[in-house]
This record gives sequence, structure tokens and C-alpha cells, in this order.
Amino acid sequence: MSTHVEQGLSLHDITVRFGGLVALEDVSLRVSPGRVVGVIGPNGAGKTTLFNVVCGFAVPQSGSITLDGKAFSPKPHQLARHGIARTLQGVGQFNGMTVLENVLVGVRHRGAGTAAAYEALERCGVADVADAYPASLPNARRKRVELARALASRPRILMLDEPAGGLDGAEIDWLAELIKAVDTTVLLVEHHMDLVMSVCDEILVLDFGKPIALGSPAEIRADDKVTEAYLGTAA
Repeated sequence: MSTHVEQGLSLHDITVRFGGLVALEDVSLRVSPGRVVGVIGPNGAGKTTLFNVVCGFAVPQSGSITLDGKAFSPKPHQLARHGIARTLQGVGQFNGMTVLENVLVGVRHRGAGTAAAYEALERCGVADVADAYPASLPNARRKRVELARALASRPRILMLDEPAGGLDGAEIDWLAELIKAVDTTVLLVEHHMDLVMSVCDEILVLDFGKPIALGSPAEIRADDKVTEAYLGTAA
């Protein structure tokens, strides 16, 4: 008799407190393989805290995480072995290393590392600056390097923390096409609603750490509670 094992990443009733502040309260989310799942909400809603829980930077007071149906206690230095890669809100690069060397940091298997790094740089349109230093590049190019570093590890789960921050319309359009084309699961935190609505299969909305809506882009767009959370007034 076969037993069904839930694939992917799941958060179950996660609560995180920092002193008297409740950053997340009873948040549950399933990130199924191959799906693009967005997490949105006003500033201070708990979006980055949720990412930090998945990465092991924040430990919940209650709730649990499972990966492929098994209990998962994430540790930042072990994420790569579980096939999880994350970009940061900033660019977080080593300015004393070349672009190629920065991308190599994200490669798990060093033997084929250089080829994987160049492939990721090509995919992100920045192979021409492989020998440059990050500090010499404009923000949009550095964002592409950050994406290349995450993709070079060929993750099963790609976590993007506000990847569109500081990008213009053309760059955001390029980013949307990249997200749609990657052959992996994506967990996305983003403020640019056009990007979120165009790439996500499912969206979780947080407000003051609480989940207030979960559904397709069309369902989220039509939800009065979401409008109220963002605008401060009922739709």
C-alpha cells in the first residue's frame, strides 16, 4: 500500500515573536513543486520574517516546517544542500571579488562550478561583466548578478526577496520573463504588484503578521480585505 508524501515546502501555523512584537501569527503556506508563490503585504506585514524562518535566521515560537513531508529545521549554512537559494533585498555581494567569483560562491558542486556560473551569468545577461567587480556596476546589473548567483546552484526552491527593488519598467519586464522561464519552484516577496500578479500561481497576503488572504492573482485582486490592508479603507 503506497503512502502519499506531500512534496515541496510547507509552513504549518508559524508564529514568531520578537519580545512583545508578534511578527507572524499562525501563518500556514504550502509551496508546491514548480509553482510560483508570492507573499505580499504592507510594510511591516512580516514578509521578510517569513523568509527568515524558511532560511533559519528566525526561529518560530510555535508551528513547524516540512520539506517533502518530513520535519525541516532550516540552518542558513545548510540551505544549499537542501536545494534552497535566496536573493537579498540589497545586492549583498563581495566587492573584493569579481562577478564570476561572486557567482561561484553560490555553486554547490565546485567541480562543474565555473560552467554553471557562466551559464547563469549568460541567462541573466551579465556574462560580459564576469571579470568586473560588483561595485563598478549599476544597480540593475548587480541585481542580475545576484539572480545569477542564486540560479547557479540550480536550486529546487528559489527565494526572491524584493528582486524588482530599484529596477525600471524594462528591467521588471525582463525579470518577469525570467521568473516564468525558470524550471524551479519560486517563493517571491515583492512590492511591485504588476510583477506579482503576472508571474504568481498563488499569493499569500499578510497584514501585521496575520494571513488575511490566500488565492490566485484574480482572487487576491478582488478581495476587499486586501484592498483595505493596502489602502486603509474598505473597497
